[in-house]
Amino acid sequence: MLKTFTKAILPITIIAAISSNTLANNCQTVRFTDPGWTDISSTNALASTVLEGLGYKAKVSTLAVPIGFEGMKNNEIDVFLGNWMPAQQKFVEKYKGEGAIDVVTTNLTGAKFTLAVPKYVAEQGITDFSQLSTAKEKFKKRIYGIEAGAPANQLLQKMIDSGDFSLKDWSLVESGEQGVLSQVKRAIKREQHIAFLAWEPHPMNSNFELAYLTGGDKYFGENFGGATIHTLSRKGYQQQCPNIGKLLNNLKFNLKMENQMMGYILDDALSPANAAQKWLSNNPGVLNNWLSGVSTFDGKDGLSAVQKHLAIK
Repeated sequence: MLKTFTKAILPITIIAAISSNTLANNCQTVRFTDPGWTDISSTNALASTVLEGLGYKAKVSTLAVPIGFEGMKNNEIDVFLGNWMPAQQKFVEKYKGEGAIDVVTTNLTGAKFTLAVPKYVAEQGITDFSQLSTAKEKFKKRIYGIEAGAPANQLLQKMIDSGDFSLKDWSLVESGEQGVLSQVKRAIKREQHIAFLAWEPHPMNSNFELAYLTGGDKYFGENFGGATIHTLSRKGYQQQCPNIGKLLNNLKFNLKMENQMMGYILDDALSPANAAQKWLSNNPGVLNNWLSGVSTFDGKDGLSAVQKHLAIK
């Protein structure tokens, strides 16, 4: 009887061991999505650098926001550090409703996200959404958005289609982050009118003299589209990979941090990885909170491992 029972339980034990190893291997590579925004490239790079110091691997895929959500739903993406709320509310409601994602934590507060114009345009009387149409020829009846498929572009297109602010005959120009910034830089150099999506954190706020427009609360929310940025994961990821889950809950960013990181990338032409190395080496104290209760992949002290990885004494 004992012999028979042993034979029966042995395969179960082996299967359990294989499952445990498979789970650990699945956790060792953390898959991030990046919509191609420098702020998210910055936070992805900071998280990736810490993960590498802990013995994990990080993989970042550049995907439009809708595709990134689908990636989490389809178990192809683990983490999204760039859930801007309320701009992405529709996506969160959809995928939470489908049981595809978890909201992990808020990783940044105090962000802004709405339309802006150069300061000299505001000084000429364009300070509110409702005033754009009064200078429609100067604006060439265009609003510059970000990359195709972004929720913010959908809000702007809805605004145009509805005829709000007398913008019915305007067009939305979809462009990547660098594309719109190049257009803004060109317009400012020529002192031309331009209306575009702007946000903080971003070094554009120190590189250009901008004025955020009032009146867009219906589409972007109060306080100039005041936003909180959330960390999302695919459903059940924190339970599957609790050590990573702890790190994700600990990762908190601030405007100054992200502005500096983005400046390293956009102004100093550092790669996101090198920018993260530089910022963390200059600001090692942040690791104390980030790595509280977090171990290396093989169970050793996480803080000392990352400090060694960054050559921090």
